[in-house]
This record gives sequence, structure tokens and C-alpha cells, in this order.
Amino acid sequence: MKDYYSKYKTEYPWLIKEEGWVRSLLRVRETQLALGNGFLGSRAVLEEIPYDAQPGTYIAGVYDRIGSQVAELVNLPNPFNFKIMIDGERLGVVTMDVVKHRRILNLRHGLLCRHTVFQDRKKRKYDYQTLRFVSMQDKNIGVMQIIFTPLDDEVEASIETGIDTSVYNVRTVNEGRKKHFRVKEVGQFKNEGYLIVETFGKLHTVIFRSGFYYETKGKKILAKDNIFKLKLRKNQTVVFTKIFHVEAVLKGENLDKKKKLSEKKFRKAFQSSFDCLLRRHIRAWEGLWNVAEVSIWGDPEVEKNFRFNIYHMLICGPKDNGSSSIGARALTGEGYRGHIFWDTEIFLLPFYLYTLPDVAKHMLLYRYRRLDAARVIAKKYGFKGAMFPWESAGLGEDETPCWAKDLDGKVIRIHTGEMEHHITADIAYAFYHYYNVTHDEKFLRDYGYEILFETARFWASRVEYNKKRKKYEIKQVVGPDEFHVDVNNNAFTNMMAKWNLVIAYNMFKRLRKLNIKVYRKLVQKIGLASKEVAEWKNIAIRISINMGKGQVIEQFDGYFKKRMVEITDWDENSVPIVSGKLTPRDYDKTQLVKQADVIMLLYLLSDVFSNKTQRQNYAYYIDRTIHKSSLSLPVYARMAIDVGDRSRGYRFFHTALRTDISNINNNTNEGIHAACMGGSWQVLINGFAGVKIQKGILSVNPKMPRMWRKILFSLHWRGNLLRLEVKNNKIKIQLVSPGRKKVKIKVFGVLYRLAGDKPFEFERKKPAKEVQAYYL
Repeated sequence: MKDYYSKYKTEYPWLIKEEGWVRSLLRVRETQLALGNGFLGSRAVLEEIPYDAQPGTYIAGVYDRIGSQVAELVNLPNPFNFKIMIDGERLGVVTMDVVKHRRILNLRHGLLCRHTVFQDRKKRKYDYQTLRFVSMQDKNIGVMQIIFTPLDDEVEASIETGIDTSVYNVRTVNEGRKKHFRVKEVGQFKNEGYLIVETFGKLHTVIFRSGFYYETKGKKILAKDNIFKLKLRKNQTVVFTKIFHVEAVLKGENLDKKKKLSEKKFRKAFQSSFDCLLRRHIRAWEGLWNVAEVSIWGDPEVEKNFRFNIYHMLICGPKDNGSSSIGARALTGEGYRGHIFWDTEIFLLPFYLYTLPDVAKHMLLYRYRRLDAARVIAKKYGFKGAMFPWESAGLGEDETPCWAKDLDGKVIRIHTGEMEHHITADIAYAFYHYYNVTHDEKFLRDYGYEILFETARFWASRVEYNKKRKKYEIKQVVGPDEFHVDVNNNAFTNMMAKWNLVIAYNMFKRLRKLNIKVYRKLVQKIGLASKEVAEWKNIAIRISINMGKGQVIEQFDGYFKKRMVEITDWDENSVPIVSGKLTPRDYDKTQLVKQADVIMLLYLLSDVFSNKTQRQNYAYYIDRTIHKSSLSLPVYARMAIDVGDRSRGYRFFHTALRTDISNINNNTNEGIHAACMGGSWQVLINGFAGVKIQKGILSVNPKMPRMWRKILFSLHWRGNLLRLEVKNNKIKIQLVSPGRKKVKIKVFGVLYRLAGDKPFEFERKKPAKEVQAYYL
């Protein structure tokens, strides 16, 4: 049988394949092969919606909390719905025998192709091929084409399509499955079906419009209804095409105006040919990969897995002026209810910052638009300034649930919303990081200064003065290591608070010196006095951390006195296995660490600590960290590279890289681990390729695995687009879009000033020593 979509399946390094139908992997594949464009996300549910499938259609920023503990990302009606019935037997992987089944996700072009051959109870076979995409060019448009051929007999096929409203949000710890929308309007006219739904909380209305036509024997026929019958001869092929448009309407917006606009935009798309819509979509994807692509010469499987991760980050990057940001599982599933954590700013933002800085700006605007909500939270707890919530959704309120499942499945009380306050400093860190990379002065004036000052205010009110020690302390917190709750002076929290206060103090002085007009306007707006700012510096000087023998940082007060549990066993992914005698409720009595905590501190503030301190703490905490968060391994991989533990660094990277493509944590069905993907990108670019910011200057000093020949990638840096070809001892850099100023770059530790668009080549004066390392 002819493969109608073969031209989209030829670039092996860009293809992710599902070979054969495996029922137990149904929901995992729905996540892995998901489509999206930053506005709309769609799980790769099979068109016939088999039993146990979890259709998922999500719009960035559309949440609802009616019927739930907290707000959840709403699972909306599913447009990729298409069913065929033949003689009372439904075409499908569960209802018929599957002779052949293959799906291919084309990462380069954002296309999902399917080819299945079914056999019914009468042994008649049917060839079924599909191609679908969510347009990267027009974010409101989705397209699906189905090519169907009866191979053994003439048939009368009953067709059913339309927008499927029989979807639910998945069940959670103490809640059953639930629906978060009601149908407001539904209709059919002018060969178009339309559906309007409203979330129960009435904050969001969503308009769906869809059109459907089929072609056979050289004729194109517009379907007048979503349900109809069609007679087909043996080997007669029919091509069905469905085009839909999705429009989100916020509370307060003019619904009638939005309906007319969506009708106009849908009509324009529906009158375009399938090929035209596809070409525009592919061109948009090629533009993204022109900057985002990373090529790893010498390790094709790592390269493909890395592209898989980049693809998933590309399909969730928002550009909606701060209406939304990226949740822990992006737009591919409902894990963590679609909430936004520190993951976004610390693990994901750097990818967008260096490849799609405009997306990074919109992500930060999400936090700024909710600054007033953060002020309300701070006031609620008796603090000043802005205190950002541990889990955020649409409104910027604290959406942390009170109950969740522990590692062993037992339901436990959750305290992170009350105590995991480091997120406030993490967000300040992200705003400063954005400025450091872009030098976007307008963004700093309009948004950045205010965030830095209000977060510093929070920390100045959050600390407590210990007269005996003559130190400021931060008590009753949870650090990144969530095994240990309600601790005092968590090193990560203390140092990030200290950093926040110092940077805010310095930026206040900078603003006053450089732009007195903006300075006066801002201090008047937030009521900030110079005396208050001076106190930030005084407080910062007196915030400290506990340092033990050999420069080992104590994770929190009393940590060194906890019981040491020796780790003696590891799984195939280099992750420690803890004795079954200990339950997760016992971990707080031990030195076992959930994820990088002190090491996270050394990673983010690497310029503050010496290499010796990094080595000593890496050696100490690696024997105590059991990596029960997907955020942990990328951080340890980066630190391993920096301290010279090359073999383990590569193994950690390799495991983190495959978290979702290999379903390592056995929960990819809940959505991709977006932060782990962002962390893996940082390991490769900032670790192996050696791209870092050192005292405000971009530095490149690679430490690549010996089997890799070179890495090719692009980066945005202060208005310039840089193309880099990196080897351990040779580097080529080209300024593709050179600005007027010379670009300062350190290469192999030597400072250069580059200008013009010609390629520059550099060679390490003393070649890096080849060290035998076993990477796997």
C-alpha cells in the first residue's frame, strides 16, 4: 500500500517512532508524541479514542478550580476526534485486530504521522493513514488529514467527527475525575461546526470552530454534518481533511467581537488548501530550528534525544504578554495540575533566554503581571514586599494543594506552600539573569527593578536577628530538599536571599545614578526610601551559612547531626536505591537528600564559591542525594563536569536526557518533565560546551566527552546571534547579526573583542589533557 506521507519520514535523526501497538504504553505515547505551539497543546491520543486513552487539549493559562482543592489546567474538548464504523464494528486498535501500526513524530516539522492496517472480524483489512499538526504559524489553527482505503471488499463506512466534549481532568489524590467546563453554545452552519464552552469559574470562554471535507475519485465534497455515511469500493481511497480554530476569551472581553473574529480567521484557514497550511507551518518550524538546533557530532542517539527535548520546549514556549507561563509538565499532561514552580525560571528559562529571548521575556512578564498577588501573599503572612507562591496558576495566588502522594503512594500533608520561600529569590535571579544576557534596559526599567526591589523587601522582613550570634537567620523553611521540612537556615535559601538583597541594593544605586526620572517615579510608586535600601546591605552582610570541616556547607542547622545512611546499591540509571526498611517518612531523620540543595546553591552562585569548595561539597553530598526529583540529575551532572568527575557527569546527563523518551521515572504518562529537559540543555551548553557568564562576560571553555567530535549551536547574546562550533581544543564563532558594538568574549580563558560577520577561529594554547573515561 502506498505510504502517502513518506516524504515526512525520511530524516531518521529527526524522527521519533512508535513501532507496534502496546496497550500498556498508551498514555506514555500520548505524552511523548504530543503536539503544540505555545498557545495550544494536544496529547497524541489516537483518533478513535480507545478505552483507557487520556485525551488532552490544553490552552496556556486556562485554569479552573471549581470542584478541586486548587486551580487546575483545564482539559478542554478534543478536536482530534475521528471515528469510523463498518457493519457495527468500530475501527480502532482495541476493537479490531491490528495487522500493522506505526506512528512517527517529525521533530523538525512538528508533524505526527500514523499508518495502521486494521482487520475486522470478517478478516477484511483496512489501510488507515493520518497526518496532523497544530500550526506553529497560526497558533489558533489545527489540521488533521486521514486517508482511508478498504483493501478487501466494498463497505459502507459511518463517519463521526466533530469536537469531542466527553473529556475530563484526571483524578487526583482525594478527588475523582472532573470536568472543568460547560457547553455554552453549539451549532452547525455553512459547512462549519462551532462550539463555545465556559469554565465553571467563568474566567475563561473558549470558541471552537471546525470544518470538514473529503476527496475521492477526483471530487471534493464539503461535509454538511459531523455524522454521515459513505460507500466505498474495494481499494477506493478517500482523503478526509479537518481544519479547526480555537480562540480563548478572558472574562471581561467582548465575546460577540471574539466570535466574529474567530469566524473570520477560521474561514480564511478553511478556504486555504491543506498543502498551503502545511507549508506555512513547516516554514515556521524551520525558523525555530535555525536558532534552536544543536548538533552533536559523534553521538547520533544523544543528538536525537536532545532534539526530542528541544522539540518539547519549543512547543510550550508562550508569547502572550504574560498571560501564561510553563507548568511542570508543560502542555502535555496534567501532572502537578499544570502549576508553575521555580522550575520555570531556574531550569527552563535559560534555554529560551539564549535561543528565543522574546519567549523568555513573556515568561518573566507572567511573574510581573502577578506582582500584586505576590504582595497580597506577603501581607497575609505578615511580611513586606512581594512573596511569590510556591505553586502558581492563572491568578498568581498560592495553588499548593494541602495533600499529595508520597514516594510510596501514601497520602501526606504538604508544607511547601507555607515554607518553600526560596522561589521569591529564584524569580529575582531570573529577572537579573535575563538582563545580564540581553542588556534589555527597557525591560529592566519597566519591570526588572520593581521585581528586584519588592523581593528584597520581602527578605528584609523575612529574616530574624539573632542577638547572640549577631546574625540574621531565616527560620521555618523548606529548601529544594523537601525531605526536611521546617528547618532553620537552609543554606540555599539563606544565600539566595543574601544574593537578592545585594543585587537589589546595587541595582538601586545604579538606577539612581543612570536614570533619575525613572528612579523617582519608581520609588514614589512603591514607597521606597534610601534608608530602607541601605538596610538591605546591612542585613545581607549578616546572613551566613554554616561551614563544617573541609569547607563542607551544612545544608541547614543540625543537618550534620542527622543519621547517616550509607548508599550501597544503584539502579541501571546510576540512581541510588534506598533500603526498604526506611519509608519516606523516615528520611527527615537522616542525611538523605531528595535532590540537589547545597549543590544547587553552588551551581547557581558558582562565582561565589571556590573550585575547592565545589569539589568538597560535591564529594560529600553525592553520597547522600537519592535524586527523587527529575531536577536533581542535571544539576549534579553540571557540577560533576565542573569538578572533573567526567564519567559520572556524562552518566547523569544521559539519564536526565532520557527521562521522558525512556520513561525512566515511570510517570511520563502525566506529561513531560519540562524542567529536566531545560536542565539537560544547560548541562550540554553550559557544561560540556563550557558556555558561562563570568563577571558579566560570555566565556567559552569546553569540557566535552572524548567521543564527541564537536558541538554546533547558536546563542543570542546582548543583541547578537552567535553561531558556535565547539571542539575541546578548537572553537569557531561567527556573529550572524552583529551589532554596532564589539562583543567581548572569553575563549579558552583569553578575552577577545569580536566585530563583523566573518568567522573567528580560536585554538587552545595548551591542548586539554586526554583522560580515559568510561561514559556508560
